[in-house]
Amino acid sequence: MSVFHDEVEIEDFEYDEEEETYYYPCPCGDRFEISKEQLMLGEEIATCPSCSLVIKVIYDVEMFVAEQEMSVKIENKSTTALESN
Repeated sequence: MSVFHDEVEIEDFEYDEEEETYYYPCPCGDRFEISKEQLMLGEEIATCPSCSLVIKVIYDVEMFVAEQEMSVKIENKSTTALESN
């Protein structure tokens, strides 16, 4: 059983689109991190690369996956529309 430093909602994380990673400030001065891929797989533990603290990410896996799939569909639709012009 893991002991979490805290439990944080996904909405409180900062998202880096280029790295496809969510970040949250850690008390040590670094940042907790969890990738979009990990979240899509249902993982809920964000780690800090500089210390031993971990936090639990609070989010609805099914809703997260659905939102990501919708986002991809919208992106594809926009790309297709631009290509046909």
